[in-house]
Amino acid sequence: MSLIRQQDFIDSIEDALQFISYYHPLDYIKAVEQAYEKEINPASKDAMAQILINSRMSAEGHRPICQDTGIVTCFVKVGMQVQWDKHDLTVQQMVDEGTRRAYMNPDNPLRASIVADPAGSRKNTKDNTPAVVHIDMVAGDKIEVMIAAKGGGSENKSKVVMLNPSDSIVDWVLKTLPTMGAGWCPPGMLGIGIGGTAEKAAVLAKESLMDPVDIQALVDKGAENAEEALRLELFDKVNKLGIGAQGLGGLTTVVDIKIKSAPTHAASKPVAMIPNCAATRHAHFYLDGSGPAEFTPPKLEDWPEVTWELGENVRRVNLDTVTKEETAQWKAGDTVLLSGKILTGRDAAHRRIKEYLERGEALPNGVDFNGRFIYYVGPVDAVGDEVVGPAGPTTATRMDKFTEMMLDDCGLMGMVGKAERGPATVESIKKHKAVYLMAVGGAAYLVAKAIKKSRVVAFEDLGMEAIYEFEVEDMPVTVAVDSNGNNVHQTGPAIWQAKIAELDTKLKS
Repeated sequence: MSLIRQQDFIDSIEDALQFISYYHPLDYIKAVEQAYEKEINPASKDAMAQILINSRMSAEGHRPICQDTGIVTCFVKVGMQVQWDKHDLTVQQMVDEGTRRAYMNPDNPLRASIVADPAGSRKNTKDNTPAVVHIDMVAGDKIEVMIAAKGGGSENKSKVVMLNPSDSIVDWVLKTLPTMGAGWCPPGMLGIGIGGTAEKAAVLAKESLMDPVDIQALVDKGAENAEEALRLELFDKVNKLGIGAQGLGGLTTVVDIKIKSAPTHAASKPVAMIPNCAATRHAHFYLDGSGPAEFTPPKLEDWPEVTWELGENVRRVNLDTVTKEETAQWKAGDTVLLSGKILTGRDAAHRRIKEYLERGEALPNGVDFNGRFIYYVGPVDAVGDEVVGPAGPTTATRMDKFTEMMLDDCGLMGMVGKAERGPATVESIKKHKAVYLMAVGGAAYLVAKAIKKSRVVAFEDLGMEAIYEFEVEDMPVTVAVDSNGNNVHQTGPAIWQAKIAELDTKLKS
């Protein structure tokens, strides 16, 4: 029989969430380092360099790896012989209290992204609660906790399917993954849940992502059962799709494939696929009554010494004076360093702009997009002498429905975000001779260092979704869609899928 103090449990949740906000699991860093070393596509190699540099900076500065500090998912396995010192709080309430404290920590505030009334007002709860908690009663006298902070960009790409028993899981994954785009910020992991019912498969997929990266050990050992064989087959074939880091094309799309399964109905084959992004964040600990969990920081010397170097096709751009004649010279794939003033805006701000225009009202003072660029971002609050907290890009695809309005009615010249744009948006960009630039998802702290001034100019009530004006200096981006509609997220994976097939053929001959 173990007596677990509520306070130890709450403190452990709080400490775990702070810990994973700035420390990547070292196994993930080592996997990305290996992928970086073997990558031969310069664009993908550059993206992974930024991810690795950002990770080290976050570990050193104890600031979030990504501005999207996630929705908390917690698996709690409570031993049947466990007793609590108090019984006034449920497990859900204890997880929520630890989450609240972690996200409102004044030394490292984490971005509150959770909204209540999701089908209605979608009002921010302000403290990132409630968490999503899965509770199991198990044998024993300990409590096992697996906790993660999952970003919306990767969570939104989750897929669930009810296959026929004779259908191929591999075929479904290979058909589905390319449709998910790059909003899940590869390179990452894919969690696959098989069996049970639809909701059980999704929980299995999510839980599988709590496991360490160990695919290379499995490659060396060889498969000993059907699930291990499926992991190896998917790992090989998914990477041969050529999607690459940030969807730019390359040798590594995933650093591991995870699978958990459960018995299912004879007529069913539920399958869920949930990706983990470049901001992989999770912790695993036990409580046995001896006190709160302890989290040992990894050694900074375990991070690779990676430098980010500018290529030959770099353009330095002054956002305050740039013209469409200049942007017309930019080519898809070019590296651009942005300096000057840029406005921000994401989902809620775009909706409000649309409402203003529909009412025929002028936008608030300071909000003039004519001839300017917008950055799709929701930053973390600043601490100390910071201008702004980590401020990496959010998924641009969510703003596709507003892009024609912004280009046509507001005179926007260009956009900065992460991941691909839809076909209609690419056509709109081409029609208006605009451009779309891509910043690296998972490099939020690194990007924030390029922001020299920040002020809210409109919609302050929206919190992190307010419109800011940033003054940036040498902010690194890639031309993802140029003014002629050339799109690196379409051409990059296609080119690299063919190159990988060619390399594979040569190796076998």
